[in-house]
Amino acid sequence: MWQTIKQFYNSKQWNNIRRNVIAQRSQKTNGNIVCEYCGKVISTFGDAEVDHIKELTRENINDVNISLNADNLKIACHECHNKKHGRFTSVNKKVFLVYGAPFSGKNTYVKQHMTRGDIVVSFDRLFEAISFLPQYDKPSLLSYNVFALRNHLFDQIKTRYGKFKNAWVIGGYANKRDRETAAKELSAELIYISSTKEQCLERLEQCQDERQYQKGEYKKYIEKWFENFTP
Repeated sequence: MWQTIKQFYNSKQWNNIRRNVIAQRSQKTNGNIVCEYCGKVISTFGDAEVDHIKELTRENINDVNISLNADNLKIACHECHNKKHGRFTSVNKKVFLVYGAPFSGKNTYVKQHMTRGDIVVSFDRLFEAISFLPQYDKPSLLSYNVFALRNHLFDQIKTRYGKFKNAWVIGGYANKRDRETAAKELSAELIYISSTKEQCLERLEQCQDERQYQKGEYKKYIEKWFENFTP
């Protein structure tokens, strides 16, 4: 049947039951579409959400007793639907954009300040997650996929989707305009990890991970970052 939740919500079966639930229940409220969580009248059919009481997952999506069962569905307004699923609720959720030169200590800073349950978005770690290769071994063929994953995570952070505590975005962001634009979109606090070029180059010389085999390349990254940095 459905391979993904997106396919389910685009299916004819879902659209039919959604339409029937709204039509049948509005007949009981004098033709009004009413949020079954807060009692608010919803102005149009398109503004009504039909929410699964038992949340839909990839594991139960093909169980019609859950996914297409009217008894497992409630009509909801946008506000109640977002509140139930933890969307657009920025209360107690902070986002930090941690920027600086390669080898400035960004990862170390985040590890020291993050807590269990935080989201951390690191370009290097995303490569590692989808390639099963050692950290910092980043095949250029996967760049498109990694950018797509990063943007998807950014969308979740922007809307404060889910139950994560705080979020940390790690990047170079040498250009002031780029980092301020990203911080504005994410509603993030900027944290600059200040290190001199000499300190970064010294750490490169001392590193023991995969980057020790690419010192020439990483030296260029460091020098380019300082050339482009706008405070």
